[in-house]
Amino acid sequence: MEPSTPPGTTASAILWLWPGQAIYRGPSLRPDAHSTAVNCLAVGLDAPFTLATDAVTHTVRSALIPPRRVHRVVAGGDQMMFCYLDPGSRGARACRDRMIRWHAEFGLGHRAEAALATAASGTCPDPRSLAELIGAGPVPTPDDRVAEAMATLLAHPAREFTAARFAAAAHLSESRFLHLFAAQAGTSFRRYRLWARMLGVGRALAEGANLTAASADAGFASPSHFSDAFRTLFGLSATTLLATGVRIVVLDEAEGIESGVRTR
Repeated sequence: MEPSTPPGTTASAILWLWPGQAIYRGPSLRPDAHSTAVNCLAVGLDAPFTLATDAVTHTVRSALIPPRRVHRVVAGGDQMMFCYLDPGSRGARACRDRMIRWHAEFGLGHRAEAALATAASGTCPDPRSLAELIGAGPVPTPDDRVAEAMATLLAHPAREFTAARFAAAAHLSESRFLHLFAAQAGTSFRRYRLWARMLGVGRALAEGANLTAASADAGFASPSHFSDAFRTLFGLSATTLLATGVRIVVLDEAEGIESGVRTR
C-alpha cells in the first residue's frame, strides 16, 4: 500500500545510514520508554517535545540522549528528527560540544537547533549538511590500512573478519591496530562491523529484499539476532520503522543508494 503522503514532502519518512550514524526524518514514531546503546539527538521539527527522564520532564526543541538511559520522547508536533551516533565516535563528541545546557547526562538545546529544524523540514534535505550542523559530518579519509579494513567490512558484511586478520595484514599487533582503527574511523572495530551489517540490511531493503533475507545476507545469525541489535541501536523494532513507508538511503565512501521501502 502506498504511503498517504508522496515521498519528498515534509511528511514523508526517510532514513539515512552511514557507518557509525543514522538520521531519521519523518512522522514521530511515538516509541515507549526505552534506552539504546548509542547517543540520540532528537529534534522537534514543527514543535517542541517532552523528554521524560526518571521523575523529571523537560520541554525542549532538541535534546541529546545518552546511551543506556531510560527515557521517553513525547512529540508535541507531527515531525521529528532523530540522529543516532556511536557514543565513541568523533561525531558524538562534536555533537556533545554543541549542546547548550545539561541535566544529569542529558544535553538540552543544540546550538543549531533552529537551522536543523529548517534544513530537515525541506522537501529535499541534504543529509551531509544535516550531519555537519549536528556536528557529525563525514570523517576525513583514514590511514590506508584502516581504510582497507573499513572497505572490506562494508563490502562483505556477512563475513566474520576479525581485527587480528587486519592487524596481521598491516604488520601491527592487534592492540595497536584496534587503537589505530578507533582513532582513524571514529568508532571501535566491533561497532563499525555492526554498523556495516546494518548498512548491508539497508542496501538490501532499498533494492527490494524482505527483512528476513536482508538480515541473513548481512551476517545476522537469525531474525531475532537482527531484531535485538536493531532495537538496541535505535530503540524500536525494524517493522515499526518500515510501517511508516520509510525511504532508505545508504551513504558510504563509495556512493549513496536510494530507494523506496513501502510497507503500508
